[in-house]
Amino acid sequence: MPKTVLVTGGAGYIGSTICSALLDAGHTPIVLDSLVRGREEFVRGVPLYRGDIADADLLGNIMSENPNISCVIHCAALALVPESVARPYDYYANNVSGSLEMFRILTELGCKDFVFSSSASLYDTAPGFMVTEDSPVRPSSPYARSKLMVEMILEDMAQGLGLRGLTLRYFNPIGADPKMRSGRNADAGASQILDVLVAVADGSRPVFSITGTDWPTRDGTGIRDYIHVWDLAQAHVLAVERMDAIFPDGSGYETVNLGRGDGVTVRELVHTFEKVYGRAIAKEDAPPRPGDVAGAFVKGERAKELLGWSARLSLEDGIRHALEWAEIDAEASSEISEK
Repeated sequence: MPKTVLVTGGAGYIGSTICSALLDAGHTPIVLDSLVRGREEFVRGVPLYRGDIADADLLGNIMSENPNISCVIHCAALALVPESVARPYDYYANNVSGSLEMFRILTELGCKDFVFSSSASLYDTAPGFMVTEDSPVRPSSPYARSKLMVEMILEDMAQGLGLRGLTLRYFNPIGADPKMRSGRNADAGASQILDVLVAVADGSRPVFSITGTDWPTRDGTGIRDYIHVWDLAQAHVLAVERMDAIFPDGSGYETVNLGRGDGVTVRELVHTFEKVYGRAIAKEDAPPRPGDVAGAFVKGERAKELLGWSARLSLEDGIRHALEWAEIDAEASSEISEK
């Protein structure tokens, strides 16, 4: 049955891709975004409310104007690890306090279903680097700690107030919407690893720094589970669609990991990027950044069990789509600057 879904942070990279996936599946997304880092053009044709997630008046207007909203996908967050180390207050104020208020307000307005777009960066280092939902957590940055705090808030509110809360923990999203409706936001600056690789390839950065070469991995560089953003978006759609099946008793809380299940080191990612790109790029070894960890990848059995989901797109797909989006986005920016 088609649903109307409020997507916070819906004009950002991940949120806008989720909106496109919702539309393709026959659902109706409603976007709430501050547009501090999101882009309005990513959600053309979708109702957009600009503002803060903790604005009670704005949330009241959204719910009164869209009474069919039955679920919230919560993506809005500050999300840069090094920045969180330098600006911890902003991360706790925005990510934690803002989410707490939003959950309270929307619950009072009658919303009972929440899908929280979280992070797998909160896991402790695991033997063999494979983690499950039951693996120990040890968030190493204010960003990761803020995500864990929001998870705890949602779990407590689900148990205490009869909500249905589903947390999706994922690793490094890459690529772009395969239909090229949206992608990484170049205006926010290249920060994610594939952004930086693309920036070095197009000449806007001089060199790619492999940050951390002494981790206890097979080649000394960090290991990650790179997931195509379109696969990630599909998981969020399935989360909305399967709420009744996941919570047959009408309330509860679950955590689900999302990933490809095949850890890729930074050196392996660079090698694959160069293969897809067709030539070598400038690269250098460098010390780890503040908040960096060795990394992990997932065993995704619970995603298959609860969501019927597994990743379908390859690492090469993600790199190819990222390169294609970067070219399209650069052309569009050039046209705007010429006008």
